[in-house]
Amino acid sequence: MRAAHDLLHDYQHVIESLTLITGSQGVFDVEVDGELLYSKKATGRHANDGEVLALFRDRIVPDVTVYER
Repeated sequence: MRAAHDLLHDYQHVIESLTLITGSQGVFDVEVDGELLYSKKATGRHANDGEVLALFRDRIVPDVTVYER
């Protein structure tokens, strides 16, 4: 849930929709437009605080500024 909060907090001006889908056996994958950004199964661990946000920033929106509060 922290990852969703971080993404919406910083990039609400460019995210059209965000869907959380429950999985079984602790599955935690983050995909953006069909591109896998993070997978708990692949890493064997939960994402660290800010890790998903950093991956999103680096891969998806490197030239987009953080939402001004």
